[in-house]
Parts: sequence; structure tokens; C-alpha cells
Amino acid sequence: MASIALPFSETRARPVAIANWLLAVAALVFLIVVVGGITRLTESGLSMVRWEPVSGIVPPLSDADWAAEFAAYRASPQYAQVNAGMSLAAFKGIYFWEYVHRVLARLFGVAVLLPWLWFAAKRAIPAGYGWRIGGILVLGALQPVVGWWMVASGLVDRPSVAHERLAVHLCLALTIMGACIWTALDLRDGRGRVARWVVPFLALLSVQIVWGAFTAGLRAGHAADTWPLMLGSLVPPLASLIDDPVSVQWVHRSLAWFVAGAALWIAVREGGRRGALLGGLVVLQFILGVITVIGGVPLAVAAAHQAGAAALLAATLWLAHRKAGA
Repeated sequence: MASIALPFSETRARPVAIANWLLAVAALVFLIVVVGGITRLTESGLSMVRWEPVSGIVPPLSDADWAAEFAAYRASPQYAQVNAGMSLAAFKGIYFWEYVHRVLARLFGVAVLLPWLWFAAKRAIPAGYGWRIGGILVLGALQPVVGWWMVASGLVDRPSVAHERLAVHLCLALTIMGACIWTALDLRDGRGRVARWVVPFLALLSVQIVWGAFTAGLRAGHAADTWPLMLGSLVPPLASLIDDPVSVQWVHRSLAWFVAGAALWIAVREGGRRGALLGGLVVLQFILGVITVIGGVPLAVAAAHQAGAAALLAATLWLAHRKAGA
């Protein structure tokens, strides 16, 4: 049988290799989100008051270096209004998480840029995917700028970062993760039509994630520690749904019922192990949310709850992609 001649660009395409690369990048973003959540929960994000994309990779190595870093932090609003009198040892504890977060962010840049250059040089990117991968690169380049924009909000006259900027930073990270996962699944399984429930459910989940970020940024998880009642009522006294901690927690915990109900309906409707994963994750996420509230926001549980949001997004995309081509 005569062989079928393919265009030069197609014969060199490596869709599986690129898919595996994108899934690895998505896993790295997931890790960054988890560490970012811990950074916020431990109020570590303002411990590094300078943005040094290159030289900042080197941590303080001497007593003099640590003294300089600590002196810079002591000039910040967070130290003056929240942590006055903090010891150097305690400062090193919060510095650790922000430093790890920034190191992982730099690793993300390397993990995205270098393989892309290699695949591009080898002409291994399949036709039609160059613009999508290029979009991921652009979003990745934008993320550190957004991260510093967020941190800068807490270095002038307030002791914490602006919660709306925190939400933008988190949502951009999850957008990058989701784009990597979806593109990888397209490369492995082929592109096709998306199930009708995907867009409305992702919209609902996105709103819930935004209010979760508001909750973290405002420390609204501490606003009430009872469930299912909140401050003795199903609907506590409400003010701003964006800026008031009580109102923000109420919105977040109320939306949780709708997210859980919708996810369980989808899981039962779709079935299979992917449906079971989505259903199991949303139940676990709901339970973690309740424990976070009634437990006074314990670090490990709250961090797991924030990681659960990213895992729920990944499971949703995995389940939705099974319908491609249906």
C-alpha cells in the first residue's frame, strides 16, 4: 500500500509530548495555587516588600541580609498595624511561604518558556494550536505583574492586600491551569462539541471561587463560626456583598449549596469514574468548607479547601471533555 504523504509540519508534530508538557504545567500551577493559599492564610504575602524578578531568587544568606529584609518589612503597614514587635524568627517563618511562592512562580516561567522554545524550534506544535499555546504564554507573562499589583496594594496604607486584586490573581492562575488542561485533552483526545451544562456550571463555579478569594482576602472565614446558622440566623444582617466580611462569608457559604447541588446532578447524569470524581470532590469540598468555618479556619483544613477549588475545576474540565465530539 502506498504511503500517504503528510505536510512537513504535520509529520513533525508531537501532540502527545505537548499534551504531557501542558499537563505538567497545570500540575505546577495547582501547586502554586496551594502554596499561594497557605501564603494568604499565614498572612505571609507582604513579607517581601520588593519585586525583584531576577535577583529575588537568592534568599537572605547572612545575618546582615536578614536584618536588611526585616528592616524593609518593619517599614510596611502590616508590621506597624498587625505585627508590631514581631521577632526576627517569626519574620523568617512568614518570609518562607512568600519566598517559596515566588520561587515556584519563577519555575513556572522556565517550565513554560523553555519547552515552548524547543517545540517551536522543532516545528512540533500541531497546526491550529500555536495561538492557543501562545495565549497561555501571554497569560503566564501577565501573572507576575498581577501578583505584584496585588502585593503593592498592601504596602501603602493598608496591612493586607486588596481582596479584589487577590481574586484577580487567583482567577488568572486557574484560567492558565484550565487552559493547559483543556488544550492537553484536545491534543490527546481530539476537539469537538462541548456538553451544554459546561458553560453555566463553570460560570457558577467561577463566581463561587471569586467569593472564596474575597473570603480569604478579608479573613471573612472568621466572621462566624457556626453552621448551618450564621450568627444565629439563616440570613445574618447583610451589608456590602463585596467588602463586608459577614456578607461575603454568607454569599460564599450560600453559593456552596448551589455548586454542590449542580455538581452532584451533573455527576449522576454523566456517570462513570469521571462523574464519580466530580461528585466526590464537591462533597469533600463542602465538608472542608464547613470544618473551616466551625473550626476557626485551621490552616491545614483551610489550605485543603482552597486546593479543593482548583481540583474541582480540573475535574469539571476532565468530565466535560468526555463529551467532545458527542
